Amino acid sequence: MMIQPYYYTALFCLSFLLTLLYAMQWHSHLDDHLTMLFILIPVINLGYMLMYTNQEAETAMSLLKIVYIGGCFLSWLMWMCVMSLCRIRISRTVRMLTLLLNSAIYFSVLTIGQSTLFYKSLTLERVGGAWSQNKEYGPLHTIHYVLIVCYLIADVVGIIYCYRKRKQVSKRILVPLFIPIPLTVIGYIANRWLLQIGYELVPLNYVLAQVVYLLIAHQMVLYNVSEIVIESMVQSGETGFITVDNKGCYLGSNGTARRFLPELRLLMTDQPVRSEAALDDTVTAWLNRFQQDPDDGKFLYSRKDEDGEETIFMIVVNYLYDGSRCCGYQIFLQDDTKHQKYVRLLDQYNSDLRSEVAAKTDRIVAMHDRLVLGMASMVDSRDNSTGGHIRRTSEGVRLLVEAIQEDGELQLSDDFCRNIIKAAPMHDLGKIAVDDAILRKPGRFTPEEYEMMKSHAAEGARIVHEILQDTDDENFRRIAENVAHYHHERMDGSGYPDRLRGNEIPLEARIMAVADVYDALVSKRVYKEEFSFEKADRIILEGMGTQFDPALKKYYETARPKLEAYYSQVE
Repeated sequence: MMIQPYYYTALFCLSFLLTLLYAMQWHSHLDDHLTMLFILIPVINLGYMLMYTNQEAETAMSLLKIVYIGGCFLSWLMWMCVMSLCRIRISRTVRMLTLLLNSAIYFSVLTIGQSTLFYKSLTLERVGGAWSQNKEYGPLHTIHYVLIVCYLIADVVGIIYCYRKRKQVSKRILVPLFIPIPLTVIGYIANRWLLQIGYELVPLNYVLAQVVYLLIAHQMVLYNVSEIVIESMVQSGETGFITVDNKGCYLGSNGTARRFLPELRLLMTDQPVRSEAALDDTVTAWLNRFQQDPDDGKFLYSRKDEDGEETIFMIVVNYLYDGSRCCGYQIFLQDDTKHQKYVRLLDQYNSDLRSEVAAKTDRIVAMHDRLVLGMASMVDSRDNSTGGHIRRTSEGVRLLVEAIQEDGELQLSDDFCRNIIKAAPMHDLGKIAVDDAILRKPGRFTPEEYEMMKSHAAEGARIVHEILQDTDDENFRRIAENVAHYHHERMDGSGYPDRLRGNEIPLEARIMAVADVYDALVSKRVYKEEFSFEKADRIILEGMGTQFDPALKKYYETARPKLEAYYSQVE
């Protein structure tokens, strides 16, 4: 009794069962080529079963052509599957050319008995109840074998390359992916001898390949991270999603989304979202926002229920893709109320903390400023010739700075202007180191006394540096030091202490010099009476270019009426 029919029937049943198992665990993200493998193999094994249980030679020849579907296309599908799993991109042109080449070979198979393209000759005869093939190969059969070898080599190279270079592909997928390759080689080699007794190893190899690919499919489900995450989010019930096509028509949503937005129940599938007024402030507005700016696809949405309870949603809008083709939009909603309320609480706490720190910092800064101003006033009170000088020169600096800001040509920053006005009272701090006998002398200084008095500029810079060395405001410290150090320098280089000239003198010191000299001119000193405003103005203007910066002339002239008004009021 021949067991040949049982062999092929068993293989067909096994391949069909394995395809059913694959269908049970099928997911849309499984590779399409893998799915085609599981569809074709039972069809091919059915062809083997019918061919070897059939008694008619003509019918057997037709069934043989069905069997050759496997020989012509399964190696191509296996190659495409390997490249996909190894994440090696095959261009569309290469895919189409190879598929067309395999199709051409299969079409030559369909001409068996009518042309010599695939087989020059082929006869089937039953020997001992089994079909025996007597054949002579044609040119396309040789090309067919060459293609199979090329596909197998490409599979081996791709798997080895991926194993060594691609760290994001699981080795649990790559290792079993290699198994069908030697099975294919063994099957084609052993097939010549087994055919002599009526058995083919190829359909058995197909079934074994199915087993391997079934295991790979199971692993693919686990390692397709993006799909697993999305499905987990959907199944968990914590994330709602809404899908809309490119025309703005509603495609569907899950129960969580409809619970978050009950008005979604008013929509029918394929109905334009914009046609439902109840969604104007939600889905329609979110789509408009994303379409206007695709980078603005993540934002918060808040709504209150009938009891006034607020719910805050995190909304994420993105494109909906079918492979590489954009086919619409997807909207994800997640209840983010607890997190956002915590963020609000934290923000409020931080805001209160910042306010408290700012208030304490302001008090410390104010205390620091009063301390510095007190020191300056103390120095001012020791000097018989300059009573009230600190207060008056500070006002003079303020009026000059305002004139500069109004004009805008120098483009001084607000920070610079605030700092120079704040630093003005510190310009004569160095006089604290001058001997009282000189500082309080009722008459003019001798040359030796004048040299000692001139030391207050450099000494003042040193004192200011010591006072402000730990301040966080580096700009203010620098301006205050410059004002104290260089306010007696002259544009022609004849000033002191460093005999700087022109723009070597910092701008803040040049401004301070104008206010300082103006006060000395219009104020009474122990060695002179106060000058009239006209005489003081004449002296200042004559000094522009030699003692003072000529670029400050127009600002002085702008500020002059306010300076005269101020000095007319002070005692």
